[in-house]
Amino acid sequence: MDLLIEHYPTILALMATGIFAGILAGLLGVGGGIVIVPVLYFLFQHFGVEPSSAMLIATATSLATIVPTSISSIRSHRKKGNVDLELLRFWWIFVLLGVLVGSLLVTVVNGYWLTLMFAVIATLAALNMLFRASKPPIFEQLPKRPGQSVIAGIIGMLSSMVGIGGGTLSVPILTTFNYPAHKAVGTAAAIGLIISLPGALTMLILGQTPADAPIFTYGLVNLAGFICIVPLTVLFAPVGAAIGSKLDPNLLKRVFAIALLITGGRMLVQVLL
Repeated sequence: MDLLIEHYPTILALMATGIFAGILAGLLGVGGGIVIVPVLYFLFQHFGVEPSSAMLIATATSLATIVPTSISSIRSHRKKGNVDLELLRFWWIFVLLGVLVGSLLVTVVNGYWLTLMFAVIATLAALNMLFRASKPPIFEQLPKRPGQSVIAGIIGMLSSMVGIGGGTLSVPILTTFNYPAHKAVGTAAAIGLIISLPGALTMLILGQTPADAPIFTYGLVNLAGFICIVPLTVLFAPVGAAIGSKLDPNLLKRVFAIALLITGGRMLVQVLL
């Protein structure tokens, strides 16, 4: 109890992160990782963690939080028939191989490079939301299987390295190849589980805890963050969805894209200057 009282500012901040991520997930339909990673990255620094360590822990903790939320999302999308099992049967092994490579790299590379990578991916995701969301697909169909295996491996590797689930990369990539948007979202939820579970376990077991890590960090996963964020994200996602149903979704996505662009820019400035 004394330990909880001593660290209550950190715990309250982590709970606020869960509420914020849940509302945004319901409001905009965005994956938790793209929200949780930058929030944790700046939050941990506020409590005295070095930027490189903060990024490593934010990445691993974000992947851990995606595991239960992706399971819930898969159930929902599968009931609607929006999970492409045929695509998953071919993709899963290449996504998994990419995840294992990416997760192992995270345990040995400097957090500086992960911050740079996340900032670039966040910026590209924001630009896609702003300028590509309503555009027609670039290609008529997915490439042949060798090309798909490369795409799946890259999605797994990059997503695990920066702590995001399947949606941030999978949905825009699939829709670029004229893949139905509703199936892209549902299938991305399943890809998110393939990414997050082995990724989080690898970083938990093989990751070396930084000396300046916040309390309750094991390997590279902050368990306090996991425990505080997951239930509140699930609880507040319907609140976000209810709010979103009363507002203009296109305007909301543009606002979020601009906020994400600013966040990615701030992270770039921090690592480059």
